Amino acid sequence: MTGRCRAGALAAALALAGCAVGPNYHPPTPPAGAEAPFVSLQPGAEATAPTPDDWWRLYDDPALDGYVREALAANRDIAIAEANLAASRAVLEAARSQQYPSTTSQFGAVNGRDPTINEILLLTGRQPTSIWLFDAVIDSSYELDLFGRVRRTIEASHASTEAVAAARDDLKVTVAAETARAYAQICALGQELAVANHNLEIVGREADITARRRAAGAGSEFEDVRAQTLVAQTRSAIPPLEGQRRAALFQLTALLGRTPAHAPVEAEKCVTAPKLAALAPIGDGAALLRRRPDLREAERRLAQSTAEVGVATASLYPRVTINGFWGGASSELSALTASRALIWGVGPTISWAFPNQSLPRARLHQAKATEQAALAAFDSAVLKALKETEQALSLYGAELDHHADLLDAQAKARRTYEIASGQFAAGEASQLDLLTAEQGVTGADAAVAASESALAQDQIAIFKALGGGWSAGPPAPPPSGKG
Repeated sequence: MTGRCRAGALAAALALAGCAVGPNYHPPTPPAGAEAPFVSLQPGAEATAPTPDDWWRLYDDPALDGYVREALAANRDIAIAEANLAASRAVLEAARSQQYPSTTSQFGAVNGRDPTINEILLLTGRQPTSIWLFDAVIDSSYELDLFGRVRRTIEASHASTEAVAAARDDLKVTVAAETARAYAQICALGQELAVANHNLEIVGREADITARRRAAGAGSEFEDVRAQTLVAQTRSAIPPLEGQRRAALFQLTALLGRTPAHAPVEAEKCVTAPKLAALAPIGDGAALLRRRPDLREAERRLAQSTAEVGVATASLYPRVTINGFWGGASSELSALTASRALIWGVGPTISWAFPNQSLPRARLHQAKATEQAALAAFDSAVLKALKETEQALSLYGAELDHHADLLDAQAKARRTYEIASGQFAAGEASQLDLLTAEQGVTGADAAVAASESALAQDQIAIFKALGGGWSAGPPAPPPSGKG
């Protein structure tokens, strides 16, 4: 009967160990319409083909590809995120260790008097004396996870680790996009500088002609000063562009994990804004939800909060731990392992916040509220992702229309300048007409260059909103000799 009772008790314990209180996690349903095609898609500019993770390769620019790969390998913010992920994995390992018995070994030696031994010596007619006391004990404890507290703790820690990994991936998306953005800005500003210098050359040449005409008595001081004014105005646009280009260079430098002394000055050789060779592939809403790491992070935080509700629920029930120890204690080191020195014990410990359960119930209410906040945060993250993508597509489409109009205006401005030049040479147009035509050309050229820069930035904003760049494969190591 004793053996049967023990077997029955063990079976009951195992059955209880299979129970985990609290809600089981189910992935949330995105808001209605989240997986639909993008409403701002323009068939003439974007395609519904899947977005490649290494989207920067669509520009077919080896320098850009190299900078992005270097940034993903050497960026200091990513290094911080990797360290945070390693720390989170260590916390997960600590949580998993609760599945197994915990053990501690202890050995001690003390010289002195023990009151119990002293009493024994006195009863036997001997005088108390100082002696050595030796003990070696192994302690062990194991929690019977009757209500799933340990399992829910591991679930929460596992989800937290996955959320930290998603946060790291989201940072990679940002670093890839910002690296491409900084490089594109360097190139586009180089193009704008080339246009500004060319315009300065044009108006400077016309100013020289005006000055010579005045010296020959065919022009007035008014015409000469007016031409020089146009030269000064055109020249004034150059320093801000140069400053912005240097600022973009140092932005790229920091993203690459380099010091300013080792800035990638070779990037300044690029003087043409990057352009896509084909339509931008953007996919659809469903692909966006699968790709963006910030959405994965929000979903994993929800899973963590759900598991923490289970942990809080388990705290309402008794917590049973089996404790045991085994070892020896003796006044003689050689007798420590003798049977007369053997000490051992085994038994359960039950802890339970009862009957006053106000504190665990308050923690349960807090956990449930946190779960609701996490669910709302997931919905908010989905709406934010859709908003950012639609905004990026809208701005890109508007800039495409703007660019087309600027190209038309540029062509007309150049034709106007050609007509004015011919009429001025024939004496049929005034100096003012020619200067006005020159201003139209320089202004149109600068506007087109600025628009091409904006197009490159808008394209990169689209790819960033789509969440590409976090799983593009292992990055190449940074070049040697970089600071």
